[in-house]
Amino acid sequence: MMRWIAFVAAVLLAGDAAAEDRYVGYYYPEVATSETFDRVVRSSEGANKSVRIDFVNVLTKAQLEAPESPRFVFFTKGEGADTLILVALDDDVFSTIYRARAILAQLTTSVRQGGYFRQEDLQYVATFYDLLQLMAFDELIISDGQNWAHRVDFIR
Repeated sequence: MMRWIAFVAAVLLAGDAAAEDRYVGYYYPEVATSETFDRVVRSSEGANKSVRIDFVNVLTKAQLEAPESPRFVFFTKGEGADTLILVALDDDVFSTIYRARAILAQLTTSVRQGGYFRQEDLQYVATFYDLLQLMAFDELIISDGQNWAHRVDFIR
């Protein structure tokens, strides 16, 4: 009897966890690791759903206009477009979380060149994570699209 109760409890808890993240199993595998980014370099005044969607559209447009095919894709989900998802499109680009973080570091270099970081005098201190936090994303999910997914939670 105790085994049956334990089994039912496990099934119910698994259902609750799956309901929390409806994108697991569709866009990426179960999130196995996570971290919290809680540094705040500036307040996120004016950040809203349309800012986040425009940001993803600009990234996607830049990728599609480049001469090479994209190796990963960005998209946003959630009612407020507050989850940014980054999924690899081939088996090599995000073969490890370390390679995924290297891509994010490279994206930091790209966004530091933008007018916003220069205008706000953040080009020497802000990172890609800072930018996501400024745009009021709640989380970033990074995945190789096959075996692993990692979540970064943003605290404001």
